[in-house]
Amino acid sequence: MKRFWSFLLLGFFLVIVVTSCNYNNTGTSGSASDIVVASKDFTEQDILGELLAQQIEDTTDLKVQRKPRLGGSFVCHNAIIAGQIDAYIEYSGTAFTAILKEKPISDPKVVFQKLKQAYAQQFKLDVMPSLGFENTFAIIIRGDDAKKYNIKTLSESAKYTPQLRGGFGYEFMERADGFPGLAKTYGLKFRDTPTVMSLDLIYRALTQGLVDMVAGNSTDGQISRLGLVVLKDDKQYFPPYEAVPIMRQETLQKHPQLKKAISQLSGKITASEMRQLNYLVEGELQDINDVVREFRKAKGLTVDG
Repeated sequence: MKRFWSFLLLGFFLVIVVTSCNYNNTGTSGSASDIVVASKDFTEQDILGELLAQQIEDTTDLKVQRKPRLGGSFVCHNAIIAGQIDAYIEYSGTAFTAILKEKPISDPKVVFQKLKQAYAQQFKLDVMPSLGFENTFAIIIRGDDAKKYNIKTLSESAKYTPQLRGGFGYEFMERADGFPGLAKTYGLKFRDTPTVMSLDLIYRALTQGLVDMVAGNSTDGQISRLGLVVLKDDKQYFPPYEAVPIMRQETLQKHPQLKKAISQLSGKITASEMRQLNYLVEGELQDINDVVREFRKAKGLTVDG
């Protein structure tokens, strides 16, 4: 009898282990996924990751495991070259300056070609054509402060930054195309050492008066909703940041149908459309899956559309 119960317990344990493994691989109790799509740690990336996943699932027979909020550019890049993920959306200027450590170039076509060549040679990654919009860094202040100081550009802001407090994300503080170069280019000197904070908190901190200037993204839906002002990059410090899918070459070779599926997204999103998608999720609290599904339907990207 003891042996019977031992075998029974062992069998139960094995069932639990196998079920757990299947769940961890897919996010469900079904079979293993074919493709792992990740996204970085902010709302726009949540949307773009879901867009990539839905596009693959709807136009191929492949199953996608989603890994949202995986981390910043360095985390996602390390994950994809290690084979832990198969795809994510990156921004061309970020990859060119932060990953490749190249000096900023203002021509988006040159950046794309150099990036595509370097990623293929160094990392065996395919940089696919842009989704159609650019999401550049945006240096943002409150609308009331813009009126108070009568400033519209970053050059004009330099006169007042000694009175202001800055709040920036970790990557922006460390990157070659981030704060160090920006401060040097425009002569920005703040009242205190800028606060390093999560990107999820920058707008709350700005509207609550905890900081006075932040680095957001030009397609953020909250900019207009909160009455904020983007200061013009009048010296063109920031390089182009086109949204481009990054995929492992090995994955594309294994699943050749992916190339066509993802290529259908090329040029489909304008900056204003991306801003609206961000607003629907952040401002109106709509479900990301629904927002992406409706967008794909409107663009004729669904199989039945």
